[in-house]
Amino acid sequence: MRLAQATQRLDAARVFRTRWLPVFAYVALIFTLSAQPHLVSPLHFQNGDKVAHLCEYGVLGFLLVRAVRASYPSHGVLAVALRTLLLGLAIAAADEKFQAFIPGRESSVLDWFADSIGITLAQIVFFAVAKDEEL
Repeated sequence: MRLAQATQRLDAARVFRTRWLPVFAYVALIFTLSAQPHLVSPLHFQNGDKVAHLCEYGVLGFLLVRAVRASYPSHGVLAVALRTLLLGLAIAAADEKFQAFIPGRESSVLDWFADSIGITLAQIVFFAVAKDEEL
């Protein structure tokens, strides 16, 4: 029985190290960028900042779904995608709220909407790739 418990702890430690640490590091990067006053989008065309938000949160959606899936291996694909979506939307909302307190930055529902689209697209891709698995 002790061996089984040790194996579970090792598995949990591995999931944390290989799946959740990249999520935490990426969220820290997002919030670090959000804390920069007067940050300019690298995309210099109309609504380029929205495209940047979509891509930024698409990557987060991918990292999150890997972590959630590894943490809940017995859950179906749809349950994992929905959990991930809710977690990602909460992070995006917290990021937008955080930006409201940074001089030279604005908190925007449209930015949150672009973030949401990025997270959602990542879940759609995940769902399409994992479609053969049990829902």
